[in-house]
Amino acid sequence: VQLQASGGGLVQAGGSLRLSCAASGPFFSNDHIGWFRQAPGQEREFVAVINWRAGKTNYADSVKGRFTISRDVVKDTVLLQMNGLKSEDTAVYCCATRRSQRATPFSSFAYDYNEWGQGTQVTVSS
Repeated sequence: VQLQASGGGLVQAGGSLRLSCAASGPFFSNDHIGWFRQAPGQEREFVAVINWRAGKTNYADSVKGRFTISRDVVKDTVLLQMNGLKSEDTAVYCCATRRSQRATPFSSFAYDYNEWGQGTQVTVSS
């Protein structure tokens, strides 16, 4: 499946954005869909992940309480609602899938994810 992230842009600190990750094909029950971000000169960082079947979620501590990941099972889309944005949230955000034939625990490691989409730039001005 091919993934395409969209919804990025320029926003003032304290503002909100909603990112969307659209798939070219269906997600499957045991898939995990994650969001990662990478700021210039920094390592790729885990943001959030959702289990496709049950909708269970997990977040990085840095975004917990501000970001919400959700899924639209009709549109095969994963959303990332970002509220209370801070300048340190500025990065390129990418979505990725971790595909498995069986249920697996959540992972925050990029190497566990099989397919990656193009990123979308989020810039937060202070």
